[in-house]
Amino acid sequence: MAVLLLGTFDTKGAEYAHVRDLVTATGQEVVLLDAGVMGAPPSEEGTGAGTGTGARAGGGPGLEADFGAAAVAEAGGARLEELRGAGDRGHALEVMAAGAAAIAKDLHAQGRLSGVLALGGSGGSSIAAAAMRVLPVGLPKLLVSTMASGDVSAYVGQSDVTLMYSVVDVAGINSISRQILGNAAAAISAMAAAYDTRTAAGPSGEEDRPLVAATMFGVTTPAVDAARARLEELGYEVLVFHATGSGGRAMEALVASGYFAGVLDLTTTELADELVGGVLSAGPDRLTAAGAAGVPQVVSLGAVDMVNFGPMDTVPERFARRRLLVHNPTVTLMRTTPAENAEIGRTIGAKLAAATGPVALFLPRGGVSAVDVEGGPFHDPEADAACFEAVLRAVAGSEVRVVESEDDINRPGFAVAAADRLHELIQKGTA
Repeated sequence: MAVLLLGTFDTKGAEYAHVRDLVTATGQEVVLLDAGVMGAPPSEEGTGAGTGTGARAGGGPGLEADFGAAAVAEAGGARLEELRGAGDRGHALEVMAAGAAAIAKDLHAQGRLSGVLALGGSGGSSIAAAAMRVLPVGLPKLLVSTMASGDVSAYVGQSDVTLMYSVVDVAGINSISRQILGNAAAAISAMAAAYDTRTAAGPSGEEDRPLVAATMFGVTTPAVDAARARLEELGYEVLVFHATGSGGRAMEALVASGYFAGVLDLTTTELADELVGGVLSAGPDRLTAAGAAGVPQVVSLGAVDMVNFGPMDTVPERFARRRLLVHNPTVTLMRTTPAENAEIGRTIGAKLAAATGPVALFLPRGGVSAVDVEGGPFHDPEADAACFEAVLRAVAGSEVRVVESEDDINRPGFAVAAADRLHELIQKGTA
């Protein structure tokens, strides 16, 4: 197997040649993919474009691609000459990203990849990230980017891409970039070696345990810990997703892909952020994948008493008079109102009522989070009741089975009962 070096060799040829030498010096083989489109690299003259069939061509001084720009463009559904002639950089990047993704996916399917490394600015990073995101979780993916110090959600998505900030532009080998690129080459080589070893060893036995997805927040951690322990006793492997927006999106994507036997969605707080305008929304499709796929699910209302913002000075002015709680220096929580909770309840209920698979709804009338209990800063029985009554009206007459408890969500008995019910639903579906 080999490490795929993927990037725009027309502008980064020298840098990729440097990294190639560092990676091969560790004993790793490399495969080179050139996604450069707007300029012809010096070595391309007289050699033609790489076809991906064994010919090495293009890529800059001392660097020839196994998959040249023409082959990448073709895999993306276009001809390289047409892309260059059109002069539309945005469209060209989309095509090359699609082509790079298709080739990377095919190489993995052939069992030829042990890792992927890319270097770039915004354009090169977008191409590389698109290819990395189609590869499975666990395959090492490292992107050295000038964009890695800001909002990187567009590059990472719901994948396990590892980002390294380039500090300086990826433009030449200098005293700073030599260290950064050296670290990147060492990192991908070590990760690839570990991946090779893990792959050669074969299944560990953990793969035989059915997977359950669970959602957790800091204020619902005791509940999820108790439920996870119970599900592990029952023979499941539990994957916990932090309900921070990206966590919810990742879970929804994996559920839709068929990874899970069941979902323990105790923490639906991301829907509060989606409704009110917090920073941890997972989007409007949160709480839909399991229902659409018919996957058994047990759902609760964990942390719907709050909307999330950054530091206190980032809370929008329109919320200045609301009940706010500094959770830590980087997170400020805002208590949801009765009206907001009613809408959250209606939304959750409608999504559950539309599910095609078995659903149980657990209502913790004693409080939906660690701070929504008697004496807690977000204790608000009126707001909670608005949510409970709205969700009950929304699921009335549906196949959703409701379990009500006077406990708060973090009482061990509540969580264990939710885990047991999920087990029952899964067992019925496999009987």
